[in-house]
Amino acid sequence: MIRENQRIFNLLMVLLDVVIVICSLGIVWWLRFKTTMFGPIGGHLSFQSYVLFLTFAIIPTYLILYFGFGLYKPRRTYKTIFSEATQIIKVNIVAFVVLVAILFIINQPDFSRIMLFLLGIVATVFGIIERFVIRNFLKKIRSDNRNLKYILIVGDNDLAFTFARKIRNNPYLGFAISGFLGRKNRVGMEIEGSKIIGSFDDLDDILNENSFDRVVLAIPLKYYYKIDELVESCERVGIKAEIIPDYIRYFPAQPSVDMIEDIPIINIRYVPLDDAFNKFLKYTSDYIIAIIAIIITSPIMLVTAIAIKLTSRGPIIFKQERIGYLGKPFKMYKFRSMKVQNPSDEKSEWTTKDDPRKTKIGDFIRKTSIDELPQFFNVLKGDMSVVGPRPERPYFVDEFRKEIPKYMVKHQVRPGITGWAQVHGCRGDTSIKKRIEYDIEYVENWHIGLDLGIMIKTVVKKNPNAY
Repeated sequence: MIRENQRIFNLLMVLLDVVIVICSLGIVWWLRFKTTMFGPIGGHLSFQSYVLFLTFAIIPTYLILYFGFGLYKPRRTYKTIFSEATQIIKVNIVAFVVLVAILFIINQPDFSRIMLFLLGIVATVFGIIERFVIRNFLKKIRSDNRNLKYILIVGDNDLAFTFARKIRNNPYLGFAISGFLGRKNRVGMEIEGSKIIGSFDDLDDILNENSFDRVVLAIPLKYYYKIDELVESCERVGIKAEIIPDYIRYFPAQPSVDMIEDIPIINIRYVPLDDAFNKFLKYTSDYIIAIIAIIITSPIMLVTAIAIKLTSRGPIIFKQERIGYLGKPFKMYKFRSMKVQNPSDEKSEWTTKDDPRKTKIGDFIRKTSIDELPQFFNVLKGDMSVVGPRPERPYFVDEFRKEIPKYMVKHQVRPGITGWAQVHGCRGDTSIKKRIEYDIEYVENWHIGLDLGIMIKTVVKKNPNAY
């Protein structure tokens, strides 16, 4: 029944996506040929020609790509729309390239490429809105104990109970625990709201007498010799067994799996910016934002440069070695806010609130973060991102990597002008351990929406630890 419901749901999703594409094409056709918003109208193909191309090229291309990018897979475990939104953006970029190639192959130079570009933008926006509405609707009905999938957990250890607790505390997932299988002396006990309904040896009988959607094996390592037997029991009744490895407690982050030939390799830390598309998206947005920021703030930078030159001796720009992406050093730029000092002193000294080394305007430009503006040129050079973990000096990196086990994880992405830790007040002489917790959270959970939120918070929220 569940599988039949899933097929019906997927069919409805396909029909909705077709409607979205058709509506998007209608809107962009009107924008391009019924308004002058995108240039003179001039001569163009008939509406029937566009409908023909829609039917035999655009809709099939979109549906193939939607299937190819996994947009019809069940997504009960996704907390936010951002992962799905990223896939929809990818689909529309690839669709634009494919459709332009088709026009080239069939030698159709009169088909509006501007309209195809607009189609990609409108279809992306409508597609994300559609998925957002549907996913939230599904979360709502699952939270009301409808559209549930029933799970049998094989295991009676902390791992099994932790998994059950996660299911119970997150009703939006739409799962219900039907019971546990455990050791014989524990049968009948109730834990986490569900009973241990049998022993490991009872699996065959319980699967034959009951109907489950998923069987999850969460057994201790010492019972791993039973896995083959348990998996075979599941497969005899047509249920796929799923395994939560007991050694998951050693994983510091969300793992992912690669394959080398037929051997799975578990990556214990998932870094979204390892994905080529995410990396391209991040780099492109950084480059555009840096150029815009430099243009907008150029009057401020000019006034600051003049003020520094008039009020203190020394260079306008202060260059300091920092450790960046993959642990490589680079020169970070700042407006000089302190008196010129011995290079050996600046390597190992923190800036304090009432630091006597500050110049007349140094205190002001540090509190307002104007001293950081030259780092947009670091972004253009590729040394930094607009958002990311703040880079540190080599001396402190050597110290912190000894004291904080996960400190070097932050270097798996490019350092930023601002970051997740900074918008939480972790700036200046604050807890390094807390700062690293935020940095790792950013590294493991990056999406373009998170960057946007951090940038907005950086602008509107005053940091009391900026000095």
